[in-house]
Amino acid sequence: MTVSDTQVTWLTQEAYDRLKAELDELIAYRPVMAAEINARREEGDLRENGGYHAAREEQGKQEARIRQLHELLQAAKVGEAPTTKGVAAPGTVLTIRYEGDDETETFLLATREEGAHGEMEVYSPSSPLGKALNGSKDGETVEYELPNGKLQKVTLISAVPYAG
Repeated sequence: MTVSDTQVTWLTQEAYDRLKAELDELIAYRPVMAAEINARREEGDLRENGGYHAAREEQGKQEARIRQLHELLQAAKVGEAPTTKGVAAPGTVLTIRYEGDDETETFLLATREEGAHGEMEVYSPSSPLGKALNGSKDGETVEYELPNGKLQKVTLISAVPYAG
């Protein structure tokens, strides 16, 4: 799944700036990577040149990350977390209880990029659970399909704005 398959991604200004800096750094590093590949290519037989193949693989990973960051930042909505309590939305911390379970689970409904530096678990708004909960209100029970095809009920205990 690409970032463009999802809806708008909510990011704090800090997260947006961090990801933009990473993107700029990766783009600035492109000439260095190209020079590395050229240097490895000149070492001889490409079929037996491990350094060349490693450099090409690294370049592929960097280009994939550049594309991912570019798409993410284009679709990003920058701003503060929602301020409304009691309604599940991207940027809120949700506490839920699965049907038949006494334990609760708490997580941030946002992209993994947004929660990359925190301790809290992050669930995507485009995941089956995220889609089912998005827009639900405190106390509401929703249902979503598990990978095995069974339906799982979950109750939203609370939704509070993310406070970083």
